[in-house]
Amino acid sequence: MLSKLLRECLPLIIFLRNRLKYALTGDEVKKICTHRFIKIDGKVRTDITYPTDFMDVISIDKTGENFRLIYDTKGRFAIHHITPKEAKYKLCKVNDTIQIDLETGKITDFIKFDTGNLCMVTGGANLGRIGVITNQERHPDANGNSFATRLCKVFVIGKGNKPWISLPHGKGITLSLLRRATRDWRPNRAVDKMICR
Repeated sequence: MLSKLLRECLPLIIFLRNRLKYALTGDEVKKICTHRFIKIDGKVRTDITYPTDFMDVISIDKTGENFRLIYDTKGRFAIHHITPKEAKYKLCKVNDTIQIDLETGKITDFIKFDTGNLCMVTGGANLGRIGVITNQERHPDANGNSFATRLCKVFVIGKGNKPWISLPHGKGITLSLLRRATRDWRPNRAVDKMICR
């Protein structure tokens, strides 16, 4: 089993109470967990302080929902809904990336850490950005912007440009302030009419 750094994890109580809003108090989260409805990486977890980490698959049997914990472009944990087919495997980093079947615990496939593969940055100032490896120092994102990071902070998530996991909204691309402002700007027609009168 891979070790987890607690400062980079999200406790199960925060996940259920604050993010999914399935409970209002810690006691309600404890009742959900003791009824054995929550599975993390295919194993039932009853401890409300159990740490969930990057790429963990969280399944809720009662609702039939599956989630994967990944980072958004601002470096926060994003709760990403996934299909039941995608919930059957997990990606783990051992410099290269391996795909583990959660039912059997066996390695089904792997991705080499090579140029041209899709990756996600898991630490530093570029946390949550997705790009293509061009060499061991530079990573351009989909907009053509390039950034550099260390090898230990890169997690390969796909062969070529095809990711092995579904990506959240925005596909891990950080927009510039100008582009973010123009994308979010929508004219308010009611205000325009009031001003013209």
